[in-house]
Amino acid sequence: MPLSATLQFIGAAKQVTGSCYLIKLNNRQILLDCGMVQGADQIREWHKFRFAFKPKDIDLVILSHAHIDHSGLLPLLVARGFDGKILCTPGTAELLPVLLKDSVHLYLKDLEWQNKKAARAGKKLQDPVLSVTDAERVVQLCDTVAYKKRVTPLPGLELEFADAGHILGSAIVQLWLKGSQAMRKLVFSGDLGNPATVLMYDPTDIGQADIVLMESTYGNRNHQDIDNSLDEMAQALEQANRDGGNVFIPAFALGRSQEILYYLALLHHQGRLKQRMVFLDSPMAISITNIYNDYLHCLDQKDLAAIGFKKGMQLQDLLPMLRLTESVEESMAINRVSGGAIIIAGSGMCNGGRIVHHFKHSLWKNSNHLIFVGFQAYGTLGRRLVDGERRVKLFGQEIVVKARVHTIGGFSAHAGQSELLDWAQAIGGKPAFYLVHGEPEAQQALQQELAQLGIQAQIPAKGDVISL
Repeated sequence: MPLSATLQFIGAAKQVTGSCYLIKLNNRQILLDCGMVQGADQIREWHKFRFAFKPKDIDLVILSHAHIDHSGLLPLLVARGFDGKILCTPGTAELLPVLLKDSVHLYLKDLEWQNKKAARAGKKLQDPVLSVTDAERVVQLCDTVAYKKRVTPLPGLELEFADAGHILGSAIVQLWLKGSQAMRKLVFSGDLGNPATVLMYDPTDIGQADIVLMESTYGNRNHQDIDNSLDEMAQALEQANRDGGNVFIPAFALGRSQEILYYLALLHHQGRLKQRMVFLDSPMAISITNIYNDYLHCLDQKDLAAIGFKKGMQLQDLLPMLRLTESVEESMAINRVSGGAIIIAGSGMCNGGRIVHHFKHSLWKNSNHLIFVGFQAYGTLGRRLVDGERRVKLFGQEIVVKARVHTIGGFSAHAGQSELLDWAQAIGGKPAFYLVHGEPEAQQALQQELAQLGIQAQIPAKGDVISL
């Protein structure tokens, strides 16, 4: 049978989030990722969302990693009829229930609030389009495949995951599409990690390919040197210590929180950390850190050795002053600590979560410091603080911002432009490149840089279909 295969760009085409690609292979349908578009209203997104295919007709889902912009629509896919296998790495399978259940819980909580508001106004109430049971069903459908293990999930299809170095369990997806007279190798980069970041190994070089879908999040810029970023953090912490205040670090629960714990442990190991207490004030980040502890063998052993890690230890053992605060009561008690503490809490962009409650008690004190270590999207509270806004409204109350704000730009888990170019250059076979998972400006800049290296790359639009 000759090879009959196409690929359709469903999501993350000329945008960063919503990763999803549909492969049709010999009358079978395969999804690469099934991610949510982030930044949009979640209730509106899920209630009005229409898949570009029939979920019950999908034979297989292949998941690059657990981040919601790659996995977040899986519960909706299940709710609308999908009942096939989901293939992912063991690390991703461990993280998925934490992230998906939290996402669905937030949706249901927001829907309940909107329905109460609608009821008071005499408007029609909305029924939920999915439940926590759908998220649990996603987990049940997962089959795990270890890195470097070749499997044949469908006739004419072979799969092998390689380490993408982005977060725990993140994978570069390698697919061999076979017909009786032809074979093509398709590579999907997933999210490529930043080689300078800690805990993760560098992204894997994958040899040869015929077609490459490559992420382009930071296709137009490189990251600040990590050592300079760490020095900036140390200086901000030292200044806060002299001022006698607390330090607040908004951080995402997956990846960034564990990296910040590592960097604080490194500063402690070097004798550069003066604070007496560090609070990880995020139940989700605590759960994910415990999962990282179960997968220490997957983490970069050189990074662990650099902070004095020994067999039998866990990540939190490296910071003697670390306290894990899971309950609401423990979190509220932090606000009674007047100084000498570092508080890591979500959400990473300050558009919700415990960090906002801490801000109500801390932003107006000039002895306190805020350290932003991640991207802050336009319209979020984090972005307004980074941009220097001096008054913000929290829980209906106007708060003056007297705390000092620091922005440190080197702690990215994504490859920068130079790393993307290096990874692309290392691929043999003169493959056709398609740039995905990036804003147009970043994609065009990366396309031009690739052209300088003799690599022609296309920038597909949403809905485009290519023959494989």
